[in-house]
Amino acid sequence: MIYSAQIRAARGLLDWNRDQLAQAAGIGLSTVQRMEKGEGLALGQAGNIWRLQAALEAAGIVFLPADASGGPGVRLKSLPE
Repeated sequence: MIYSAQIRAARGLLDWNRDQLAQAAGIGLSTVQRMEKGEGLALGQAGNIWRLQAALEAAGIVFLPADASGGPGVRLKSLPE
């Protein structure tokens, strides 16, 4: 599962607005807004969460799990050209 903060951070790294993310994931803008709301796990239908995560990963985002050094996060696979 991914966290709302990871979605917001990933969008920031890509310099995408919510509408761009919704289009890339094939989900509604209001769905993205609901998933980004809050501080815990992203809430929504599992299929929509998977589509959103897949769209971000296809754009170059890597989701990082929480570990002993800190909480969950995101990073880019590589720097943009």
